[in-house]
Amino acid sequence: MRLVTFATAGAERIGALADGDRRIVDFVTAFADAGSAFGSMQALIEAGPAALDRAREIAADAQRSGRGMIDAASVRLLAPLPGPPQLRDFLCFEKHLIQAFTRIQQMRAATAPDPEKALRELEKQGGFKAPKIWYERPSFYKPSRFGVCGTDQDVKWPAYSKTIDYELEFACVIGKRGSDISKEQARAHIFGYTIFNDLSARDEQSLEMLSSLGPGKGKDFDNSNPIGPCITTADEIPDPYALEMIVRVNGEERGRGSSREMHWKYEDCIAFVSRAETVHPGEIFCSGTVGNGSGLEIGRYLEPGDVVELEVEKIGVLRNRILRG
Repeated sequence: MRLVTFATAGAERIGALADGDRRIVDFVTAFADAGSAFGSMQALIEAGPAALDRAREIAADAQRSGRGMIDAASVRLLAPLPGPPQLRDFLCFEKHLIQAFTRIQQMRAATAPDPEKALRELEKQGGFKAPKIWYERPSFYKPSRFGVCGTDQDVKWPAYSKTIDYELEFACVIGKRGSDISKEQARAHIFGYTIFNDLSARDEQSLEMLSSLGPGKGKDFDNSNPIGPCITTADEIPDPYALEMIVRVNGEERGRGSSREMHWKYEDCIAFVSRAETVHPGEIFCSGTVGNGSGLEIGRYLEPGDVVELEVEKIGVLRNRILRG
């Protein structure tokens, strides 16, 4: 199933996309006795496999009978999980890491009196290489869970930034609580998958990273973490490492890649994070940017009014318009 959260008549409901995304199965109206497990996406995730099986039954019956089916165009999709208990964003793609470092070094060298000489010096210092620690353990930071928004929601760019960028990522949603989870057991803890746009104020981020404390206001502002349009349940994606990923700006393709390029897999990330720490249902683990999935890598950023579309196979298209705040 491809599960959504939507707003209708002032209420927030959950359902499943149907009929080529033209309609939605509204779980509450499709089955009046659906119960508390269908009160929100978080409740459904926490309710476990039995509730998800019941959701499949409700969706199948609704599509046969027509009961509880609504026109998707008549409602507004929200983030599929509007208030995740935790967000963690990893850096799983080596190509993005290397290309981003290369571009940053080139930009820094360009500000020197002798750019070519400065670039050679940076090369000697190993600036084009991923740090050794990256190959030893999955790296991540925690974006603000309060910055989550859904597809087709506008993002007002912060007034303190002039350099607007997108980052094409996908994400897994944790479905089962656990700690000290082995890599072999990790896949069983995944509820499903969604798309994530790690919007970045690059000029602010470049300053913050000099502190060695990681990104702050370069990443965190209202609606800076679009997620959606749905959560595709794990059974619908038996191989999450074979998904095509594309980013378009105003309909023009800016980059593409594949989840098969992930150096660190979600199994690695879950096993690493869960060492002496409990992971909880509803947590979202993001992949980091696929190679060629950001404007930084190609030297093309966003402008106010641009519409960014991130597409991931088997999940859908996450679309957001950028407005100057």
